[in-house]
Amino acid sequence: MVPNKLSSPDSNSTWTAKQNKLFENALAIYDRETHDRWHKIAKIVGGTTEEEVKRQYEILKHDINCIESGKIPLPKYRKAGESNISNNEKRLKSLKL
Repeated sequence: MVPNKLSSPDSNSTWTAKQNKLFENALAIYDRETHDRWHKIAKIVGGTTEEEVKRQYEILKHDINCIESGKIPLPKYRKAGESNISNNEKRLKSLKL
């Protein structure tokens, strides 16, 4: 799995896609009211400290704010079973030359 550079330009940490998923799931489990929230989340993510988890959370909040304010467009996701090939490409492939 290829690690992803965090959004923050001054951060030199990298998290894998798996760590990001574990982080997001842990956030859903441990809300703001949870005692030792960052410690518990860091333990679930693995290989991170509480400070790194807090920094990742701040980066996530910043990214969400940018998306919600329209500064960053949402990616165009494919529907399940949808191909990467455009309709024009499909038509061209079906031509008998």
